[in-house]
Order: sequence, then structure tokens, then C-alpha cells
Amino acid sequence: MKTLPWAAMGHLVARRALLAVPVLLLVTFGAFALAAASPFDPVKAYAGTAALGADQETLDRLRANLGVDQPFAVRWWEWLTSALTGDLGHSSVMRQPVAEAIGERLVWSTLLCTVAFAVAVLLGTLLGVLAARRPGSLLDRTVTSLAYSLEAAPVFWIALLAVWLFALNLDVLPAGGLTDTGSEHVTAGQVASHLILPAGVLAVSQLPWFTLYVRQGVGDALAEDPVRGARARGLAERTVLLGHALRSGLLPVLTLIGSRVPELITGALLVETVFSWPGIAAAAVEAATAVDFPLLAALTTLATAAVLAGNLLADLLYGLIDPRVKLDEM
Repeated sequence: MKTLPWAAMGHLVARRALLAVPVLLLVTFGAFALAAASPFDPVKAYAGTAALGADQETLDRLRANLGVDQPFAVRWWEWLTSALTGDLGHSSVMRQPVAEAIGERLVWSTLLCTVAFAVAVLLGTLLGVLAARRPGSLLDRTVTSLAYSLEAAPVFWIALLAVWLFALNLDVLPAGGLTDTGSEHVTAGQVASHLILPAGVLAVSQLPWFTLYVRQGVGDALAEDPVRGARARGLAERTVLLGHALRSGLLPVLTLIGSRVPELITGALLVETVFSWPGIAAAAVEAATAVDFPLLAALTTLATAAVLAGNLLADLLYGLIDPRVKLDEM
């Protein structure tokens, strides 16, 4: 394996960071513009039922206090200048600073996505390799058919099916939440048991892509002349598979890792909602319905940054594995 040129890697990271600045600016501006065009009234969402009996003067004062009485471009600029100093604003729907609202929930969303993505990559690689070893076999047809079926299944449908089977019928796993009902403390054991279903569902939603990509990549690599030559030299099948075919077959998967990040985030929002997982999904839904400009902008920026980071990671890994790729040209 070649040594990754750290200078080229640093230049790639710097270029992507510079390109990310205008992207993030446009995304945050778009978030404020879409929120301003929303039919929901942030004042009524903040006041709740009290807004029904309030007069117009009271609503106008509340609108001024919330800072939503100005054009969205002005609100965006004020939020952006404050965000550059570390102040993400105050969430009207969460009744707390945006940084605290996200920080309390981000750790659980990160845990869910990390576990699910790791399981999807590892299990997808294993199934893809097993299917590619004997094309057309019963195992290959079974794995491929299952992958295509899961690829077409909506993630919320898989989540509801998992709740019905494992929580309601078999009663072996909790249906949702972070801890057991009535528990006063968050323990690692309870978190682990409550994590199994949502992480498993999210992993299953990502699994088909990795399985099919690995199967195709490893299958093509096994048919190449270098691999045939290795077999002709009498090398063990395990050595041929792991040392030659798998390395070449995994190259497309590295690109797939970056491209699956948006789907992972979208799937995580749906899974968190179904399983009442205390991540950022509930915050995103409440921010959208309440037109919480600061929280919406922060969540949108966070999601965009995660997608850009995933694409950068995929390119770095591709340059690390494939000696033909030049990082300076990316």
C-alpha cells in the first residue's frame, strides 16, 4: 500500500473547506428563505393556545421580541454574524440556546448513525463477498434478491414492521425511547437494548447498497487476469479473495460511503421519529413547524457539513487505497 502524501491530502482538505464556505452560506440563506415562505406563524407556534385570545398589539410585540418582524434577509445576516462569533441564537420552540438544544441531542443521533453505518458497511461487505464467490449460486441469488427487496422498502415501513415483530409480538426488545419507562437514570445497558431496533432498522436501510456494490466489485475483480494468475500460481482461495479481489472490489464502496451520508441522515430522522429516539429528529420537526429560524439554520448547516465531510472522507480513502488516484487532481 502506498504512503498517502500528507501535503496533497492537506491541500485537498483546504480546497474543500474553501468550497464549503459558499455552499454553507447558500444553504443557510435558503433555510431562512424557505422558513419565511412557510404558512406556519412562528408567533402563534411560540404562544400556543394563548395566541388564540391575544389581541393584535400583543402579537406584534411578541413578534418584535422574537425578532421575526424584519425581512428574512436581515434575520439571516444577523444570525450569520452572531454565528461567526459562536452564538447560534436562541431557539423559540426549545426555549433554550440553539447550541445547547443541538448539543443535548447530537450525541444520541451520532451514536445511532455511527452504529448503523458500521453494521451496514461490515455486514454488506461480508454478504457481498460471499455472494460474489459463487455467482449464480443459491446463496448469491438469495442475497441479491433480498438486497433488491430491501432497497425498495421505505425505511419507515421497515421500522414499523420491526416494532410489530420484535416489540409487540415477540416482546424481546423495547419499542422506543432511550431508557425503560420509569427509569430515573440513563444506563449503558438500557441505552444498548433500546439502540438495537433503531440502529438495526437504519443499518438494514443502508445494507442493500453496500452488499450489491461489493458483490459487483469483487465479482469483477475475480474475473480479472491478475486474480486468475494468482489462482494459477496455486495461492489459497482465501489469499486470492482477501489479498487481491477484495481490495479492488472495495474501491467503489469508498465512493459510496460519501454518497450515502444524505440518505443516512434522512433515514435517521425517520427512524428517530418512529422509535422516539431523543436525537435531532424531533428538534428538526419542531423547528420546521414552529418556523424557528435559528434552529432551522443551525440544523441545516450541520446536515450540509456532514454531507460535505462524508464526500471528503470518501475521496481521501479512495486516494489512500488506489495508487492510480492523484489527490492533487480531485
